[in-house]
Amino acid sequence: MSATQVLQRPTESWRWTVNSKGTSVDFTVKTFWGLSIVRGRFHRFDGSYEDGPDGATIEMTIEADSLDTGHGKRDAHLRSSDFFGVAEHPHVRFTSTRVHDVADGILHVVGKLEAGGNVVDIEFPAAVQAAGQDLEIEATTTVDQRRLGMRGKLGMIRPPATLHVKARLSR
Repeated sequence: MSATQVLQRPTESWRWTVNSKGTSVDFTVKTFWGLSIVRGRFHRFDGSYEDGPDGATIEMTIEADSLDTGHGKRDAHLRSSDFFGVAEHPHVRFTSTRVHDVADGILHVVGKLEAGGNVVDIEFPAAVQAAGQDLEIEATTTVDQRRLGMRGKLGMIRPPATLHVKARLSR
């Protein structure tokens, strides 16, 4: 199946679900005066891409406590109420409100990102391609984490955070 076939409006609904073995959810953020970059990832997540006669939808749910920057003390702080507040808000969620084909293999995605009890609107391009019987979607976007109530102490993290998802999906 080609990317063009994937993006053509189907007459029936097709649903792909995230295959965790072929998927990565990463983030980067500059610290303090921008002198260093913190790289991290989330290890537990689920999601789907559904396309049908009424359009496409993309959803992803991430277990916020699965974040990992390789530094235990920093990870504990990121899980605190200064950032993700995982005790009260265990999930980070993205739900699309609009997905449309821009060009061969490129989608324009608009949706809601929820983290730490706050919701922001985001939009970004996503590349989609067939991979045998599977589907691969890759997207990178930025978000000003302050809009999600994530401030930390002393402004140690500079906006914006960069989010990168490379998802392998299976039917």
